[in-house]
Amino acid sequence: MKNLRTHGKSTIVWILMGLLILGLGGFGVTSFSGGRTEIGSVGETKVTADEYARSLRNEINAYSQQAGQPFTMAQAQAIGLPQAVQAQLFTGAALEEQARRIGVSVGDDRVRQSILNADAFKGPNGNFDRTAYAQVLQRQGMSEAEFESAVRKDEARLLLQRAVAGGVVAPEAMVDQTAKWLLETRDLSWLELTEDDLQSPVDDPDEEALESWHKANADRFTAPEMRRISYVWLTPEMLSEEAALDEQALRDAYEANIDEYRQPERRLVSRLVFSSRDDAAAAKAAIDAGDSPFEAFVLERGLTLEDVDLGEVTREELGAAGEAVFATDQPGIVGPVDTDLGPALFAMNAILDPVDISFEEAREGLREEAALDRATRMIDDRSGEFEDLLAGGATLEQLAEETPMQLGQIDWTQGEPPAERSISGYQAFRDRAAAVTEQDFPELVRLDDGGVFALRLDEIVPPALRPFEEVRDEVAEDWRAAEIQRQLLALAEERKVEASSTASPNPVVSPAPEGAGARVATPESAPDQPEAEGQQTAGLAAKMPGWTSETDLTRDGWIDGVPSDLIATAFAIDEPGEIEVVDAENRVFLVCLDAVHEADLETQDAVRVLDAVSARLEGSLQADIFDYYARAAQRQGGLRLNQQAINAVNAQVQ
Repeated sequence: MKNLRTHGKSTIVWILMGLLILGLGGFGVTSFSGGRTEIGSVGETKVTADEYARSLRNEINAYSQQAGQPFTMAQAQAIGLPQAVQAQLFTGAALEEQARRIGVSVGDDRVRQSILNADAFKGPNGNFDRTAYAQVLQRQGMSEAEFESAVRKDEARLLLQRAVAGGVVAPEAMVDQTAKWLLETRDLSWLELTEDDLQSPVDDPDEEALESWHKANADRFTAPEMRRISYVWLTPEMLSEEAALDEQALRDAYEANIDEYRQPERRLVSRLVFSSRDDAAAAKAAIDAGDSPFEAFVLERGLTLEDVDLGEVTREELGAAGEAVFATDQPGIVGPVDTDLGPALFAMNAILDPVDISFEEAREGLREEAALDRATRMIDDRSGEFEDLLAGGATLEQLAEETPMQLGQIDWTQGEPPAERSISGYQAFRDRAAAVTEQDFPELVRLDDGGVFALRLDEIVPPALRPFEEVRDEVAEDWRAAEIQRQLLALAEERKVEASSTASPNPVVSPAPEGAGARVATPESAPDQPEAEGQQTAGLAAKMPGWTSETDLTRDGWIDGVPSDLIATAFAIDEPGEIEVVDAENRVFLVCLDAVHEADLETQDAVRVLDAVSARLEGSLQADIFDYYARAAQRQGGLRLNQQAINAVNAQVQ
């Protein structure tokens, strides 16, 4: 239904709901006169520039809120957002034109109800607020008459949309077949082949073979683009000694935060108040007898555990209940205790020991924290000076001479793990290093620990094939791994033929056998034993040494330590008894399909899957039918675009 709803959204969703999401911000295109400029039309129904600008800005701001940072028009154009907004508006216009032509409309009561129910127009009491209604429309640059007319048209469009696609249902046969495919389970056996299975060790290649491998697989031995960067930086840690506080300042900081260093014993406590002492006593007796836990009485009162949680409390904070709660040395239920709110039971959940950290014990931590905090402020105070020097044309070298900033150089490659205590460990540096060009001037950029830096791109070293002599060991290791993989795949094809004569297909079983999911590992010399009557075979693993079986696997199932491609291959096999080779994650397997278990569509889980499949297929079919109808409506009404007006709005929405 997602696509269907998207096609139907226009005025109500963008204006009513969008206003709440976007903080009721006001957007308007002041260069268009009262919305009379059009970006296009369908028949006699026009799409104004104001409508397009308002919708586009709303979408851009929604993206900005989702990303947590400004989303520019350039980014919007890169993902095709303007075209998507235009498509929605012209789809709505086509429906409005159809509704106009066939005389579909809604009454005043429906319009009134839509406006009254809009969250954007509700006041603090949750009801419609006339003042908020007027203020929101004023911010949007719309009169009440214009907005109510838009709501009426949109309701008519939605009515038409429901008439077109509302009665579409997914065919039962399609739903059942899809659910069967999803819920089908299979039994399989597998065998992993390793280097130890090869008849002889892999011979070491000669130099000529390695050099040929180096050239033939140049992409594996090519160094990525490398950037030679000069930079200056200053972090609070660099200034920590200069920013160190004297003894008295440290004592002052200790006293200012004394609550962190000295705390009395505390308890984690929950409190449940009862209407009478008898009710509280009865509840306590039931809890002590094990008939009902404390949580059950909380839920009976229509409360949650969060509602009764008092958090960390001291003896004094508990008042009259303090003595009783702090008298117990183990978690448990205390009470009834008379409180200002009435008789109550207290659940003491944990004991927090008192905290008593002396100044001498806290000194080093205080010294480091205070020094870094002061150093951060020192950097903030001098950042303006650093920026002025850079703006005046000072080089990084000059900046390092005239300020505390330290000069450095780095050969930086994107994606490589940063060296310890390197500037490349900062995300801000990596982002800037990846984007800077040789034409860019150094700019001061902040680091997430309060430091600053500026950098200059000195040279870009393009990707280049590393000399054979430099990577010979890597080439030899790569060649050996590839040769082992090649020989294992060849061996797998031989073992496949051998195993195929042993594997015998099991009948399709429905429902799945009991004990599903159990793995059976066969010893190297497992004696042949007659299968008990009605017993489900363990598959090929019961007939051949070294194989392992898994039963009742679903399509999205997994086997610990085995690539998911093995399960995907097992579900791609047509008939039980067939064996396939799996080459995945530089490992080689043989997988045999032992049995297929058809889905039982009568179970509760299957019913839920059937409902979900039906809803998904119906939504897809409805969306397709509505899309065909909307396209036909546009062709019938005659779609016309004013590209000049569209370009003007795009240029203005920044």
